[in-house]
Amino acid sequence: MFYGRENDIADLDGLWRKRTASLVTCRGRRRIGKSTLIEEFARRSGARLIEIAGEAPRKGMTNHDQLRSFSRQLDEQIGTPASPPAVDWLEAFSRLDNAIDRRKTVVLLDEISWMGQFDPDFAGELKTAWDMRFKKHTPLVFVLCGSVSTWISENILNSTGFVGRASQNLTLGELPLDCCAKFWGKVAERIAASEIIDVLSVTGGVPRYLEEVDPALSAAENIRRMCFLPKAILRDDFSKIFNSVFGENAVTKRKILDALASAPRTLSEIAAQMDVERSGVISRHLSELEIAGFLAEDAGLNPTTGRDAKCVRYRISDNYTRFYLRYVKPNGNTIDKGAFRFSSLEALPGWDTIMGLQFENLVTSNLPALLSRLGLDRTFIKSAAPWRQLPTARKKGCQIDLLIQGEKTVYVVEMKRRREISPDVSDEVAKKVKALAIPRGISVRTALVYDGYLLPRVEAEGFFDTLVSADELLGLKR
Repeated sequence: MFYGRENDIADLDGLWRKRTASLVTCRGRRRIGKSTLIEEFARRSGARLIEIAGEAPRKGMTNHDQLRSFSRQLDEQIGTPASPPAVDWLEAFSRLDNAIDRRKTVVLLDEISWMGQFDPDFAGELKTAWDMRFKKHTPLVFVLCGSVSTWISENILNSTGFVGRASQNLTLGELPLDCCAKFWGKVAERIAASEIIDVLSVTGGVPRYLEEVDPALSAAENIRRMCFLPKAILRDDFSKIFNSVFGENAVTKRKILDALASAPRTLSEIAAQMDVERSGVISRHLSELEIAGFLAEDAGLNPTTGRDAKCVRYRISDNYTRFYLRYVKPNGNTIDKGAFRFSSLEALPGWDTIMGLQFENLVTSNLPALLSRLGLDRTFIKSAAPWRQLPTARKKGCQIDLLIQGEKTVYVVEMKRRREISPDVSDEVAKKVKALAIPRGISVRTALVYDGYLLPRVEAEGFFDTLVSADELLGLKR
């Protein structure tokens, strides 16, 4: 079930036109489809694939265990009898080099940070092996892949030893909404957009989670099977992902995510929520969480001044992470006893509020598709981010779901997810537009992105310049 990523495939395919070997880094959260992308690239290229993965951390593991795993996987990949483990990484890389011939080849070293976690010289020995051995092969695409993005940044991308060596740096995000809908197959055209959005509000655009969707079942049943059974895939996948990226002792990072589970917050608000002093330590943790794909920094421009906003807010950008922290984790004991029951999603306490926030996150994370629907895909955009204007003596406060700023126009984007969307939404947004402080000479346009039944009067009133339905974002033709 390979959907999307066509631009990434095309970029990788262009490397075959080079007359030298190519070094590629590929980062992204676990389950996002990094290794699947490289495997698909090799398959479409008709290339030989040598794929070796680092072993997941466990208590008592040593560098010898990683070397033994590397040697065993290499023997299996090239079809040779089992050999004694390599004594060090230089020998391991030498064996890999000997396995590469004149055929078009893709080498994938997956979960590279796990592979080298016990040897401080690992990155240096890999650099030596690249310079002395691997780069001399052609045609060869050599891929370093991992879910610990900070390790790749520190040891490869920002390392003086690897400067100028990487041909491409891929960072995989979630699939866009129109690709996500393809996991429902042809059935998607017969399913209400709200059902698909329900599931995506929980899974986000993570391919591995979407593979678990059964199109024949309702959204409620799919979510129950994935989240609310004792051994369900999403019952505690968060802990597995988080621990593999940051280790068992990342206590502060967990507290930061807990502080952001209910709403986006500024650095000062996060510190207050955690009952600690605002410091550079918190900033460093926030940066590492952002690099790892858990958080996003909503930093847009101040529409009044045109300068960077002083009040930067952070939000959990991974929909599954936020849903887990808000709804799965608090009900963990009940779920593990097999006693979590509900007749419908709407009957769950606080469901509408949580799903409203999840919908906003989905839309914000799919900015390119939204810009296309707004006719802005070829327009210069200076800033696009949620905006909160604090009240002062001279102006009222307002909170805008998404403020898109061009050269002479700002676009106020409202996101609504309700069973029925009434004309009240027009009055609500009109108050925000009136309160928004912008310089003279700047036009204001409005857009409503919605999931639910839009009462005809909303469109008839003509307040919104653009209406974008969930069907449109999902690429469904009704």
